[in-house]
Amino acid sequence: MQRFNVQGMTCGHCVRAITQALQGSDPAADVQVDLASGEVRVESTLTAEAIISLISAEGYAVQVI
Repeated sequence: MQRFNVQGMTCGHCVRAITQALQGSDPAADVQVDLASGEVRVESTLTAEAIISLISAEGYAVQVI
């Protein structure tokens, strides 16, 4: 399980955008988004760098926790 701090998430659309971006590259990815804490947890074969790139492409600031 990889953990990331994502800034700028405010609503359900944000959750969907991040989830769909990650599952678009790894359909089996388990993505858990906590809007209150800004934490995204990902169980995936994607590297941390790939996950950061995909989330950043959606317009969010992201870093590994």
